[in-house]
Amino acid sequence: MSGTSISSEVDFDVCGKQSGFLRVPHSVHRSAYGWIPLPITVINNGDGPTLVLMAGNHGDEYEGQIAVSNLARELEAADIRGRLILLPMVNAPAAQAGLRTSPVDDGNLNRLFPGDARGNPTAMIAHYVEEVLMPLADYAVDLHSGGSSLFYPPTLLRGTGHSAEEAAALINLQDAFDLPYAWVFTSGGGRSSTARTAMGAANRKGVINVMAELGGGGEVTPDILKCTERGLRRILHRLGMLPDYTPDETRGTRELNDKGSVYAYAAGLFEPLKSIGDDVALGELIGLIHHPDMPEAEPDRITSPYQGIALCRRAIAQVVRGDAVYQIASDAEPRTDQE
Repeated sequence: MSGTSISSEVDFDVCGKQSGFLRVPHSVHRSAYGWIPLPITVINNGDGPTLVLMAGNHGDEYEGQIAVSNLARELEAADIRGRLILLPMVNAPAAQAGLRTSPVDDGNLNRLFPGDARGNPTAMIAHYVEEVLMPLADYAVDLHSGGSSLFYPPTLLRGTGHSAEEAAALINLQDAFDLPYAWVFTSGGGRSSTARTAMGAANRKGVINVMAELGGGGEVTPDILKCTERGLRRILHRLGMLPDYTPDETRGTRELNDKGSVYAYAAGLFEPLKSIGDDVALGELIGLIHHPDMPEAEPDRITSPYQGIALCRRAIAQVVRGDAVYQIASDAEPRTDQE
């Protein structure tokens, strides 16, 4: 038994297409016996794998929310082989407020797994995803972006796998999604994962899973949204779940390893000197922090402690000490046939 406090209006075992809500109990002044609605659509038809596809883990990340909603509206049971579980705004209070964290309890869902069945609402959501949804799944995809503060190009995130079969399955998802970049983790993962993220939850349950960073800056980028929707349909087709879809030609993915983030060490206005995808040399000047309140003061210089490329960049001009302004990555080692 999962022990969850959340109830579902949909039956995960029934064939056909169902839409409803996961009810997260929430007793407050205005509603003593109330609940928070998390929208969910389940499309179930015949033999095939189960894929959990979710977005809105952070509420200020939008491409995924739209892409998952579009699938929920456009796909019918006759289109699908297997079971597709769609959660367009899994942290609904945060998504409704357009915030990274929930306004109900300040919970950052992607830092709260494995959650708590008797905790606050965000902890209850994390527990439900890990203990109810993930055990149903063969595959999972968690869609993110840089949120309000950062901007990423379309980038898949994956582990390397803890067996040849798992590695091949992860690469299969990466190749199907066909995003321009893939950030490949070099450690962690597997059933012993201690990560507090949705990826950690999926790994602990033995689910083949990937994550994606898709734009950011608090906006929807039309080209990235199209790239996302294309990739999700390609994944469904690759898994045998969308047999009548005809994928277009593969564009290719550049695999990267994270080197680290670059931070502001002063408050002021951030001027980036590198664009996403630009090469970055060790010690190179990559940004300035200006001080309009002291117009005669020289700007603070930001130099890179890493060599590689700029994978993401801060989307907000105002910074204080401790704000991330870039993430630097480098090309991964060439993949072997055995990976």
